[in-house]
This record gives sequence, C-alpha cells and structure tokens, in this order.
Amino acid sequence: MSEVIYTPPPDEGLDLIHVDEALIVVNKPEGLLSVPGRGEDRQDCMVHRVQQRFPEALTVHRLDMATSGLLVFARGEAMQRALSVLFQDRQVDKRYVAVVQGLLAQDHGEVNLPLIADWPNRPRQMVCFERGKPSQTLYEVLACDPQKDETRVALTPVTGRSHQLRVHMLALGHPMLGDPFYGDADSQARAPRLLLHAEALSLPHPVSGERVHWACAAPF
Repeated sequence: MSEVIYTPPPDEGLDLIHVDEALIVVNKPEGLLSVPGRGEDRQDCMVHRVQQRFPEALTVHRLDMATSGLLVFARGEAMQRALSVLFQDRQVDKRYVAVVQGLLAQDHGEVNLPLIADWPNRPRQMVCFERGKPSQTLYEVLACDPQKDETRVALTPVTGRSHQLRVHMLALGHPMLGDPFYGDADSQARAPRLLLHAEALSLPHPVSGERVHWACAAPF
C-alpha cells in the first residue's frame, strides 16, 4: 500500500475545549497527527502544537490522523500517569459520530470482532479470529438518508484498538465515507475527508475525582 502523503492543516491556533491545572482538552482538526510520525516531514502534530502554548503537556491517548475531535493532554508527568490509568482501566467513556455507506439493518447493536495489524498493508488493521485482540464497538443509528444511501451513526468503543471503529463498520458492510484505507472508490469519493469525529468524552477528574464531560459537535 502506498503511503499517505502528509499535508497537515495550517496552524491557526488551538481550538481549546477545556483547560485546568491537570489537563487540556482540544478539538483536533482532521488531517493532523496526534503525535510525531517517522521522518522530518511528520513532526507537525497536535502534541507539538499544544506544547507551544503549554510546554508541560504530555500525550495520554491518540486519534487517527484522519479523525477529528476531542483529545486530552496531561499537564506534567504525574497527571499523565493518573490519566493513563483511567484510560487503561476503561474509566473513560468516548462517543464518536460517523457517516457510513448504506442503510444499517438495525437501529442499534454491537460488533465483537478481534483485530490485528495487516502487516503487509500497514497501517491497515483486519479481523483475525486466530490471533486478533478482542475488540468491541457499540453503535446507534442517528439518521438515515435513503436517497443518498447513507447512515449517520453514533459509535462507542468499549475497547481501544487501532482503527477499530473503521474496521468494525467495514465488517458490517458499511465503510465510513471518505476513508482512504477501508472504503471502496464510491465511498471514498462521497466525502473530502474521513467522516469520523470524536464528539464526546467523560472521565473522573484526576484531581477531584468528580466525573467531567466534554462535547464538541462534528463539522459534518
């Protein structure tokens, strides 16, 4: 598979959703890496942009380059450890919105399919019942457009595997629109970007313990 050319969006300042003494929440734009990639041409990323304003900011989790939405950064190593534990212990609730090709047969459901890296075609992932890691996604139909043959869905990842939402929707027969890795020519041509956005996130605050919630509407 040919490597995707990296053309990050221009730096127009941070779209800050929340800032306090422990953490920073930003709305990551589509097309920007969460962390640096390999090579000098892949150093512009969300964490570096955040560190220009908050030098102590450290990565806690990631979003795919093509995915937009809520991304949390820790302020300092102690907060990074505390937040990382919350993610590892699945105390963080995340909700995404996507637009997929076709009309889903059910209004809601779940996908339980093990995933593994498709090594000859990295960074693609694939379903593998022999060696894949358990992966679960809950989905709910938000709106259908029979004329366009498209469905808007809310997705809740129970696990956090790489490309999980994209591969699980593909496995249902409904690739996300604008997906350069998993869509066919038709679904790719229907949108100028991957129509996947991290729209809501909640977790116990690492200092107060109180559950906090953030939301950021999808730009599509």
